[in-house]
Parts: sequence; C-alpha cells; structure tokens
Amino acid sequence: MDVTFNFDWAAAIASIPHLLPGIPWTLLISFGGLAIGFVIGILFGLLRISPIRWLRWPAIVYIEVFRGTPILVQVLFIFYGLPQLLGGPIDALTAGIAAIAVNSGAYISEIVRGGVQSIARGQSEAALSLGLSRSQSFRYIIWPQALRRMIPPLGNQAIISIKDTSLFSVIGVGELVRQGQIYIATTFTAMEVYFMVALLYLAITWTLSIVLAQLERRGLAGE
Repeated sequence: MDVTFNFDWAAAIASIPHLLPGIPWTLLISFGGLAIGFVIGILFGLLRISPIRWLRWPAIVYIEVFRGTPILVQVLFIFYGLPQLLGGPIDALTAGIAAIAVNSGAYISEIVRGGVQSIARGQSEAALSLGLSRSQSFRYIIWPQALRRMIPPLGNQAIISIKDTSLFSVIGVGELVRQGQIYIATTFTAMEVYFMVALLYLAITWTLSIVLAQLERRGLAGE
C-alpha cells in the first residue's frame, strides 16, 4: 500500500497569525479559572480535613463529583444546562472560566489537603505551647510550609487546566483550537494547522514549567 505524507510547512507558518488571537483567550480562561479555583481549593481543602462532619461531607461530595466527571461534560452543563435553571444565558467565556474554576478547584482541594496534612502535627503542638493560637499556628507555621510543598502539584494542575481549554471549542470560545477550526474551514490544511496549535500549547506549558521550576527551587531553598 502506497502511503504518502505531505506536510506543507508554508501553510503551517501561514496559519500562525490566524492562531495567535486565540492565545489571550486561552490564557484568560486558564488563569482566570485557576485563580478562582485556587480560592475554592483552599476553602474545600480545609473543609475536607475539618473534624466537623457536616462541614467535611459537603466538601467530599464536591470533590468527588467534579473529579469524577469529565470537564467537557461540566462545561456543556454550565453553558447549556445552567441557563435553563437561572432563566438567562451564560456567555461562552464565563462558562469556560467557571468550568476551569470548579474543575481545578476540586483537584486543588486535594492538593491543599495533602499539603496541610504533610506537616508534622508536632509543629502545631509546639506553636501552641509557645502561646500561639490555633489560627496563628496555622497561619504562621503550618500554611507557609504546606504552600511550598504544594507548588509542584499546583503547577501540574495549572498545565492540565491550560490544556483543558482546548475542549471549549465546542461552546464557541475563541481559544487556540477554535481559531484553528475557523482557519481550517477556509484553507483545508488541518494537519498543518493542528500541528501549529500543538506547538503553541507546548510553548505556553513549557514556559509555565520553567517559571514553576524557578518557584519550586526558591521555595525549597526557603525551607
């Protein structure tokens, strides 16, 4: 069987200006959602380890639901389902940010839980013996150490969330994949365009990995 492979580098390079407008949308959805997700993650991560059952169980349900269902289903429900419950439309950008927020928030909750529980109980007890309150012990002793340990998994989650935005083309968000689809519709150069989309995603995540590696080294140096 004769298989030919023709890759048009000129077409791939020509697609870049048409793809670049998708980068700000990708970054806005990713980091906007992650910022909200970090707040959600701290809240539900601390509730997850609460000794009070009626606080702990809602956190467990939230975490299991959003970790156990695909983010594509979540964004479709937010974009198409919530408007029926709220009685008004939700724009695609808001739906994308919300999906990243609730999805990353569930994973960050577990990262927060693991980070806090990784700190030896003796450190909290020592802080209390020195006259610090429980809140002061957590704020000044436990949390700074836990946060340094959370940097690598938080970085991994950020990279995952950036790649997850590629699914949001289904609701019409103008991120990288959507821009590629629009361009392919007029040029029919799918292989070349998607190759460049992949390279642009790689450039974003690789840059973020370098930044996170620097933060991790500084964090470890501070221990």
